[in-house]
Amino acid sequence: MDLGDRIATWPVLHQLRRADRLGLGDAVRSRRSDEVQARTTAADQVVRSICPYCAVGCGQRIFVKDGEITQIEGDPDSPISRGRLCPKGAATRALVTGPQREHQVRYRPPYAAEWQDLPLDQAMDMIADRLIATRRETWEDVDDKGHPLRRCMGIASLGGATLDNEENYLLKKLYTALGAIQIENQARI
Repeated sequence: MDLGDRIATWPVLHQLRRADRLGLGDAVRSRRSDEVQARTTAADQVVRSICPYCAVGCGQRIFVKDGEITQIEGDPDSPISRGRLCPKGAATRALVTGPQREHQVRYRPPYAAEWQDLPLDQAMDMIADRLIATRRETWEDVDDKGHPLRRCMGIASLGGATLDNEENYLLKKLYTALGAIQIENQARI
C-alpha cells in the first residue's frame, strides 16, 4: 500500500467525505469493524447468576456457547447492581476459564519440594482425619477455675471472598459446631 492509498483511507478524510462529520455513525465504521461481532451474539443460552466475590450479590449474565462460557456481564435486571460489576466481578470469566485454574487436588507433603496429584476422596479423608485429631488435641472443656469453655483453640477459619453468602453461612455453622472461636471472613473489597 503506497502513501496515496494510506492517505485515502485515513479516518479523518473518510469522516470528512461523509455527512457524518462528528464521527458518530457510519464514518467510524470500517470493513473490519463490520466483520467483528460481540461474543454475546453467538451464545446458545444466557444463564443468570450472582457474582461469587463478595457479599454484595451483584447480578451476572453468563453467555454460553457449546457448553463453554464466552462472556460474563453485569445483569441490567439486577436491583442490586443494575448491570454493573466491579473489576473483580468483571473478571469472573478468567476465574472459571483461566489456563492456570487447577482441576484436580494438589498436595505437597511436609518438607517435600514437589506437588503431588491426589484423588479427591483421599484428600477429603486426610482433611477429616487431621480435623478430628486437632479437635481432640486442642479441645478446652473448662478453664482453671472450672468455668465451662467448650472450645477448640487449634482450629480457625479465614473465609475468602470467592464464597457466596450461603457457603459462608454453612462454614460458620460448621466451625461453630467444631468449637472454633476464631472465625473471620475476608469478603470485603
